Amino acid sequence: MQADRDEAQAGLELGALFEQYAPGMLAYMRMHIPSPADAEDLVVEVFLAALENKRFASLSERAQLLWLWRVARNKAIDAYRYARRRQFVALEDVGESLYESEARDPETLALQHEDLAAIQFQINRLPAGQQEVLRLRFGQGLSCHEIATRLGKQENAIRVTLSRSLNFLRRLYARGKEGSAS
Repeated sequence: MQADRDEAQAGLELGALFEQYAPGMLAYMRMHIPSPADAEDLVVEVFLAALENKRFASLSERAQLLWLWRVARNKAIDAYRYARRRQFVALEDVGESLYESEARDPETLALQHEDLAAIQFQINRLPAGQQEVLRLRFGQGLSCHEIATRLGKQENAIRVTLSRSLNFLRRLYARGKEGSAS
């Protein structure tokens, strides 16, 4: 029961300290922290640290004040170090240039995704041998010679299979584009 009263008294004292010293600490934080919200958060963290420190209430008022300012300074230093490790750019600063390149525009990416899905659908319709040649050539980056060696076939046969498969896919893709345009 006595411990609860002591905690309540300490909370009241800390509240009074907050009202008295928080504006000055906020001004200090604002000089060192670019974001007003982050500066406010740090001031709150200073007083939360005091609330969590069991010995804080037993310190003299001057010692409490010095303790609070030392913690504030350390929090500002920590925030500075954190900001140096993690470079942030405000969203407002990059909003206009976010999609300067149309290749990164969400609509363009969605269309590319649709195109890739259509191509994958057509590839799946090819015979297994042609699919294997395409997978080895474009998926694994093997040359026609390496594919021929791996599959035990003539290099010319691989080249012909590759050419026919790609031409077939081009025709199917072009037809699909014409059909979706109308």
